[in-house]
Amino acid sequence: MGREASAEHLVTNDFTVCEEAVRRHDPDRFFAALFAPADERPHLFALTAFYGELAHAAGAAREPMLREIRLMWWRETISMARGGKARDHAVARALVETFGAYDLPDALFEAMIAARSETHNVFSDAAAAEAYADATVGSLMRLWSRVLGGAAEVRDAAIAYALAGQSGGDFANVDTAALARTHYVAARKIVVPKAVLAAVIPAALVPLYLKRPDPPQWRKQIALFGTALRGRL
Repeated sequence: MGREASAEHLVTNDFTVCEEAVRRHDPDRFFAALFAPADERPHLFALTAFYGELAHAAGAAREPMLREIRLMWWRETISMARGGKARDHAVARALVETFGAYDLPDALFEAMIAARSETHNVFSDAAAAEAYADATVGSLMRLWSRVLGGAAEVRDAAIAYALAGQSGGDFANVDTAALARTHYVAARKIVVPKAVLAAVIPAALVPLYLKRPDPPQWRKQIALFGTALRGRL
């Protein structure tokens, strides 16, 4: 196998690693990506795998300093990937390809990392929970929109999806169900360009998560498919 063929094989394998990680750990977004064009899916999986790595880095570290070290590693990884340099990590290598193919703002990556790095035990109020949801889920939705070739107003969809089914823990001071319901109603009034619908389509699952935190996968797939047929939330 020649050097170019070997490099191409490595890139393909990295995207496959990202896809499998999303399939296992983030099935909602895995199925959402299936409504995007096939040639764009690998990049959606790469971005979502990165999102998952941040969540793991923040959640697995009990000590604030250790969390900061892990998140700083990913902040540096993003900077390197944007410059065409990849660390020895499948997600990092896949992101090099994604940065080479699309114009993705630094601010969206920084928003996701900064939100995960904040040291808080419980969100103080609804505004803090909304800001966190928009910085994390909203930033990922905006990145998906960029890859899909357009832009969409995602704030309401992101907050609704992020908060539906959440209770207790960090959200103990917030009526997440009421917030999710309010933002879902607002999101349904927004016309999302068909080309970028896959970016916000996870929000179609909000009604299911408001009923129970673990809706059956088949119900979720029906909800996503119905939304795709309608062309809107």
